[in-house]
Amino acid sequence: MDKDINIVKKVCKELGVTQKELAELLGVGVDTINKSASTGKVSKQLETSIYMLLEIKNLKNKLTTFNDLKNILKNIIS
Repeated sequence: MDKDINIVKKVCKELGVTQKELAELLGVGVDTINKSASTGKVSKQLETSIYMLLEIKNLKNKLTTFNDLKNILKNIIS
């Protein structure tokens, strides 16, 4: 990810969550998220957690798409 982009603010916007909600999703303190959002400095652990959260969101979206396709095909076959 581009180092000039504040990853915390970007992810909050992308997921539609507050910084407090992001902290809860990641299992970290609100102060950790707030500090990272204000300074733009993110620890390697926090960065990894954020990327994993985004990957989970991406995989859930793909699973939903596959389930929708499965149901369409099931209805066509029936």
